[in-house]
Amino acid sequence: MNSKLTKALQVLARTVETGSMSQAALQLNMTASAVSQQIAKLEQDIGLSLFNRSTRKQTLTEAGQIYYTTAKQLLATAEEAQRQLERLQNTPSGQLKLIAPIGFGGGLLSRPIKQLIEEFGEIEIDLTLTDDPVDIIATGADLAICIGPLSSSNLIARHLAKWDLVMCVDSQHPLAVEKAKHPDELQAYSYVAHNAVSRRFTQITHLPSGAATELHTPRVRVNNMQAVIQLTLDGFGYALLPEPEVRHHLRSGKLVQLLPDWHMGSYDVYAVTPQRDSIAAKTQAAIVNLRSWFDDVSSKSISA
Repeated sequence: MNSKLTKALQVLARTVETGSMSQAALQLNMTASAVSQQIAKLEQDIGLSLFNRSTRKQTLTEAGQIYYTTAKQLLATAEEAQRQLERLQNTPSGQLKLIAPIGFGGGLLSRPIKQLIEEFGEIEIDLTLTDDPVDIIATGADLAICIGPLSSSNLIARHLAKWDLVMCVDSQHPLAVEKAKHPDELQAYSYVAHNAVSRRFTQITHLPSGAATELHTPRVRVNNMQAVIQLTLDGFGYALLPEPEVRHHLRSGKLVQLLPDWHMGSYDVYAVTPQRDSIAAKTQAAIVNLRSWFDDVSSKSISA
């Protein structure tokens, strides 16, 4: 399909789906003026208006609805053709749109991304870091790194790793020298928690005895793991943190592990893709690369 027509159809589809040209422009990394020009050019080409416009909103005309439906079909066909072509290529290429939790941007993805672009010179990486829920299909992502469990039937999840949570505190915090042996001894101090962690991990288990106990209610809740780590480093209190994300702080002594005889819980890391009949070579290469790297990370201990 002609690349200019494909771009125009993408602009039309995103304008319809977001409800405004300005929102479409933001998502497509274009100016609102450029989006407006694309729509105007389509209308000029077919000789009909695609939208009913008012000061409050815009709606599709009958012609617009027909054109939008056809545009979606054409775009889907073009995307499938591109995926099949990429699959046939011996060397993965093109833009890989990758989404990952913010914490993975702290160094966990540096090596695998570096290896990927060094091995495949025609791959470009578009990395989005967010702790917010993401609709992988709506964003057009090729691959997302997600924390499980996952339930959507529209996605395919490939297991990458199982990582432990560790209870940590800043090395200058009173808890760092008190050597607490039971969770009840933490009650006088603030528990800083990631929203998702505090919902899913409410109990910890004493490894020698198997006895379980409830964690105290967090005093501070945050929706960003890097913020939780920073608050812990700033001495706000103790926190349950993903071991691979704070391993360097534990090794350097900036953070101290609390209650080492207690199991704090673990979480699964997945490489998630939309459910499709075929997977692009660039995506397959990324999954292989990530799995190898996460296997390496998982095999190492804090003291290694």
